[in-house]
Amino acid sequence: MAKHRQTKPVKDSSSMTAASLLHSLRCRGGSAPLHTVGFSTGVIQSLLDRKLVRVQNTGCGFLLQVVEEM
Repeated sequence: MAKHRQTKPVKDSSSMTAASLLHSLRCRGGSAPLHTVGFSTGVIQSLLDRKLVRVQNTGCGFLLQVVEEM
C-alpha cells in the first residue's frame, strides 16, 4: 500500500512566473532591456499593475526596472 505524502500548497503559475521575473531582474542589477525579457506580456503587466516594476523609455529602447523599495 502506498503512503500519501502531504505536499505544500501550490501557488498559481502566474505568480511563480512573476516571482521568477523579479528574481531575474534583481540578478541583472535591477533592470534589463525590455526586448531581452523572455516573459509573457501578461506577467510583465501583472508586475506593472502591482507597481513592482516600471518601464523607462531610454530613447534607444525600453528598460524594465525593479521599483526601488524605500
